[in-house]
Amino acid sequence: MREKMNASRRELLQRAALVGAGGFGRLAGAAGVTRSGLALRSAVVAGVASSALAAGGPARSQEAPTRGIRGRPAPEIELDYWIDGAGEATRFSVADSRGKWVFLKCFQNWCPGCHKSGFPTLKAFADAFHEHPDVAIAGIQTVFEGHSVNTREAVRELALRYDLPNVMGHDPGDPKTHQPPQTMQRYRTGGTPWLILIEPGGTVVFDGFNVDKNRLIDYVGEQLA
Repeated sequence: MREKMNASRRELLQRAALVGAGGFGRLAGAAGVTRSGLALRSAVVAGVASSALAAGGPARSQEAPTRGIRGRPAPEIELDYWIDGAGEATRFSVADSRGKWVFLKCFQNWCPGCHKSGFPTLKAFADAFHEHPDVAIAGIQTVFEGHSVNTREAVRELALRYDLPNVMGHDPGDPKTHQPPQTMQRYRTGGTPWLILIEPGGTVVFDGFNVDKNRLIDYVGEQLA
């Protein structure tokens, strides 16, 4: 299976190289690349990651087609609540993380799937890459329901419960107007748990409800080698 996956990656990377100079993972900075060529190579990068990570989980065709922004530039996330692994106030920026692999995990405190698969994936990924200088990791509570349970205080409680060293944020939406949280709107998430992987050039290469955490770790590790 790994040989087939690697062969598929090589084929896609060869196709990306035919579009123009610039290289995998540095799409935005490639000189002399047309808009259509850049879009194609972003799609190829997303295709490589999707094929490497999604096996064992639901195919994209099984998800709502209007969800996610795979293959598109990753939007900024502007929140007023970020804490670090020690629970101290900090900041996090997608734009400032350009040049790094970025892993985002959207959750809600009362979400059963978050506790069953989302947090274990985040914990495993953080344990593998938290100290790596070319990786940025953030968990974000994207509250679109249950505002009395999915609280700001719960963010720190969950970080302690799962012994998470990474940055955590709270994106509460508006319970009065039922306005969804900004992360949910900008990344067109399908709910929680929602997982997002952004390559160093700023393109979302994977998003969805499920990912094989071992393949995720192996894939990012291969790119960093």
